[in-house]
Amino acid sequence: MASSAKSKSSSWLAPLIISCALLACTANGHFLYVGYYDRSCPNAEDIVHFVMASKVATQPAMAPAVLRLFFHDCFINGCDASVLLDSTSHMESDKAAEPNESLAGFDVIDEIKSRLESACPGVVSCADVIALASRDAVSLLGGPAWNVPLGRKDARTANVSAADAYLPSPHANLTELLNKFATHGLDAQDMVALSGAHTVGTARCQNYRARMYGYDGEGNIIDPAFAEARRRTCHAVGGDDAVAPFDEESPLRFDNAYYRDLIARRGLLTSDQALYGCGGPFDNLVRTYSKDGERFARDFATAMVKMGNISPPSDMPVEVRLNCRRINY
Repeated sequence: MASSAKSKSSSWLAPLIISCALLACTANGHFLYVGYYDRSCPNAEDIVHFVMASKVATQPAMAPAVLRLFFHDCFINGCDASVLLDSTSHMESDKAAEPNESLAGFDVIDEIKSRLESACPGVVSCADVIALASRDAVSLLGGPAWNVPLGRKDARTANVSAADAYLPSPHANLTELLNKFATHGLDAQDMVALSGAHTVGTARCQNYRARMYGYDGEGNIIDPAFAEARRRTCHAVGGDDAVAPFDEESPLRFDNAYYRDLIARRGLLTSDQALYGCGGPFDNLVRTYSKDGERFARDFATAMVKMGNISPPSDMPVEVRLNCRRINY
C-alpha cells in the first residue's frame, strides 16, 4: 500500500483507511481491485502522491480542483478520463460543456502522467490517475484516505452532450439531485456524503447568484447576512466570474463545516441548501455529519469508492492513453 493511504492517527482529520467492500468490481469489462499496479508499476501511487503533495503545498486550491475533475469525469459516461480529452477536428471535448468551463487541475494530471510514463510506459491509465489524485487531494487537506480499486481504462472519445445531461446542476432541487445520483447507482446517503466535497473549493457568482437574490424557485431559506455578503461579492469582484468559498470557515480544510453551514442556512448553491431544511431523513443525516466528523469521513470515503466504480458503457472503445489529452492514434 502506498504511503499516501496509511493511517496516521485516530483523528478523522488524519488519513483514514477505508477498505473497499467490493475489492473486485467491473468497469467496462475490466476488474478493478486494490493493488492492481503492484507488479506492473509498483511506485504508481507514490508518484501520484509526490506530485500532488508538491502541488498542494504551493497551490492548495489545486486539491479541490483535482477532486472536482474526478466527479465530473465519473458522472459523464463513467470514470474513463474523457473529461481530460482536448477537442479535435473530429471530436468536441467534454471541456466544452457549460458545467465544465471552469474546471482546472489539468496540468497537475499531465505532470503525474508524464512521471508515470517515465517510470512505467503505457501502464497506468489516466482514469486511475484521477482516482488516485482525488484521494490524495482529500487527504492532503486533512480529510480521510482510502484504498482505491484500480484497473480503469481510458475512453477514446468524449461526449459533450452527456456532460450537459448528467452533471448535477448548481440550481437543482432535491428531487433533481436524487435522480441524477440514482442514474449512476448512488443512493441518497451517497449523495449527501459526496456533497460534502463542497467543504473545500469555490463557486462562481453565476452559479449562486439566483440563490442570493431569492429567485431560484426554492424559497428564501437563507441567512440574510450571508446573502448580502455574497451579493456584494458578485457586485464588487468581476460579476458572474466572482468566486466565493463554499465554506468560509475553513475553505481549504477538508472537514465537516459544510454541514454546519447548511444548518445555518449558509449553503452557497441552491443544490447545497436543498439537502437541509425540509425535515425528514436528509435533515437528520446533515445534522449527524455536522456533529460527527468521523462518521462523515467514513461515509464520504465509502461513497468515493462507489462513485469510482461507475462503469463506462460496455461497448465503448477504451485504451491506456499515453497522453491524457489525446487518444493514442
